[in-house]
Amino acid sequence: MSVAASGVSLVGYQPLNFQPMLKNGKSVLLDVNSRRYYCQVELAMDLLGGKWKGVILWYLQGDTLRFTELRKRIVTISEKMLIRELRELEKAGLITRKVYPEVPPKVEYSLSDFGQTLAPLLSAVSDFGMSYALKFGQQVEE
Repeated sequence: MSVAASGVSLVGYQPLNFQPMLKNGKSVLLDVNSRRYYCQVELAMDLLGGKWKGVILWYLQGDTLRFTELRKRIVTISEKMLIRELRELEKAGLITRKVYPEVPPKVEYSLSDFGQTLAPLLSAVSDFGMSYALKFGQQVEE
């Protein structure tokens, strides 16, 4: 259906002009893996956002874990979701995956050197989560 046939008028329509996001008076345009980001926080949230990525990174701090060990620690994640998130984190260069050529295959995950730079952020997020729980909820020991 054409615009005219739909009854939508384009009189006075002007396309949106590109306005770069500004931070401290400077525009930011990042191109990473053929994807454009107009703010570095947008890029970081794309890499780390979602329910599970931060949790996976948290458990891999200082540890090398196999898939089943991760699955046992993150009890509410589905196997399919854990596989997906691990692949995305590996593709982003935040974790490493080491496959041992044996039967059955042994696969271990750990933070990459670059992923380890997230330690202060993960610690701050953990502290915030605990503070929030203590202020608006409670900590329950099982």
